Parts: sequence; C-alpha cells; structure tokens
Amino acid sequence: MLSSWRRLRAAAWAGAMAVLLLGALMAVGQPASASTTTDCTQWGTTSVKGGEYIYQQNEWNSSDTQCVSVDDATGAWTVTQANLSVPTNGAPATYPSIYKGCHWGACTTGSGLPIQVSQLGSSTTSWSTTQPASGAYDVAYDLWFNSTPTTDDQPDGTEVMIWLNSRGGVQPFGSKTATANVAGHGWDVWTGQQTSWKIISYVLQGGGTSFSNLDVKALIDDAVARGSINPAHYLIDAEAGFEIWQGGQGLASNSFSFSASQKGSGGGSDTTAPSAPTGLTVSATTSSSVSLKWTAATDNVGVTGYDVYRGSTKVGSTTSTSYTDSGLTASTSYSYTVKARDAAGNVSAAS
Repeated sequence: MLSSWRRLRAAAWAGAMAVLLLGALMAVGQPASASTTTDCTQWGTTSVKGGEYIYQQNEWNSSDTQCVSVDDATGAWTVTQANLSVPTNGAPATYPSIYKGCHWGACTTGSGLPIQVSQLGSSTTSWSTTQPASGAYDVAYDLWFNSTPTTDDQPDGTEVMIWLNSRGGVQPFGSKTATANVAGHGWDVWTGQQTSWKIISYVLQGGGTSFSNLDVKALIDDAVARGSINPAHYLIDAEAGFEIWQGGQGLASNSFSFSASQKGSGGGSDTTAPSAPTGLTVSATTSSSVSLKWTAATDNVGVTGYDVYRGSTKVGSTTSTSYTDSGLTASTSYSYTVKARDAAGNVSAAS
C-alpha cells in the first residue's frame, strides 16, 4: 500500500543580479553523447530522444544498488541490477521512470505542457513493457496536476496513477471506491487524500504488458467528474515506470510515448498574451556561462515556454523557469530579459 509516498527532488537555487560581470571562474561541463547509458546512482537522470523525455532513477526509499541501462536514442530502458527489499505494506523502495513535461521544475523539450485541464483537447499514450515473473512491483503511470502552471516543489493538485499491472500483492494508496469502464477498458478506481494533494488510481482489470493509444483524456475527464481533479488546475507532467518493493531486475520499458494538446492548438481564438516573467536573477556563473532563473508567468490558458534574450538577441528557449547561457567571454558585462509565450503564439512583455 501507500504506493505514492515517495520523496522527489526539488531544485535549490540561489539568487543574484540580472545584469552581471562574469568572473574568471573555471567552466565545468560534461559533453552529451548519444549512446547507451548505465546509471547506478540514486538520483541520476538521462535525457533521451534529444530531450523530448527524461529518464530518472528516483530511488527515494532505499540505499540498495539499482542499475539501469538507458538507450539515449530510443528511450528504452531496463533495470539491469536490483534486489530491493522493503515491506509491501509500506512505501516502495524506488520509482525508476521516464517522463514528459515539467517534473519538480525540470522540463523536457517541446512537451506542450503545462495545459489547464479545462483547456485539454486530447491526450494519448502508448507503452510497452517487460515484466519478470518474480518480485513485488507495479507498472504504472503517474500524472501530476498543480494549481499553477509551474512548480519546483510537490504539486498541490492531484496525482493520477494508471496501473497497467502489478504483482506481489501491492495496492494503490487509499481505498477502492468504484469500478468504471473508461477509454475502452475496465478499471478499479482507488481514491485517497495525502497531506496536500489528492490521489486517484485507475487499476486495469486483468492487467497487461502494454497500452496502445490509450485515451488519457477520457480518464482525466472521469477524474474531474468524480471531483478528484479541479478543472482549473494544470497537467504539468506524465511519468511511466515501476514502483518496486522487492526484486526489480529485468523490468523494462521497451517503448513509451505521451502526447497532449490543448483545445484550438491548431489555431484557436486565444489572443491574450501571458504576463511578463518576474524576479529574473542569476543562480550561478562560470568564466563562460551564466545560469538564470525567474518567477513563472501566468496566462488565461497556459504558458508553454519562455524565450531568453541576451541584449536584443534571442539565445534560447525553455519550458522551465531557468536557463543556462554559455559561450560567453570572461570579464564582460551582459544583460538578459525573458519573454513568456502560450500555445496560440501570444508573447508577453519582457521581464
């Protein structure tokens, strides 16, 4: 039980000035390479498919060795070493997973998220897994909803879990409150209340190893109708992985895709620009780079990204509220501004 009690990282930032003189500090960087990555760390992440998705180790309730092999190009990943062992009547040891969107302030590229629930036009997913015949684990999505478009901390809205399968007698958080036929499948519906967010879990009756074009929006609409999701809240990210209590070696995500779009994303009537980002500050510098952060903008539908300008030149875009500009010259003054944009192409004033 208590499958959703896991502690996830939150980014810690230190503010500074928005116009700066870069000091003569040593730059430290790690070049990215497209290859198979083996990660045996507790909190490691791997960017896959050019940043469209991020894999995360997320071993939050155990110190046992967990190793995963990740294909950076395809996004496939396999648990290659794990002999986890925690009681199944408590929290899982780990939730290795792949996600799309903004997760605790770390955002993937071009996800289209966040989207306000009331403005969600469509959302589908496909997922293929390999599940060993031993151990205690679930095979589950984790969708997060928040009252604001972005957050660097625990989302305060709703956590929606979609269980593809499980073994070893593990159960969702809360209690079984209903059964439902949604998106062409039969589900057991579990609900519960954490300290600051709601949880609703849809458990596939009979279980399975894959979903093909599952209509996620239909499940979200069902959760709204049950009062578990506030339609004014925002879908900020979607994860898929394995909550593991015991064992775990051999679990694999062979392929995963998730997409979401808002109503009228092909050219709707939204003409309202987002508010200007505020609180632009510097969080770190090296001799050739500067890291910036700012407070999220707001929008009547939803902010989809930010454009970063050095002087009058656009130097990059991001879906998060932070950005690192590199290739700079030491002992040189630079000024920065940030503009927010929404899915309809409306752009805010500069920060």
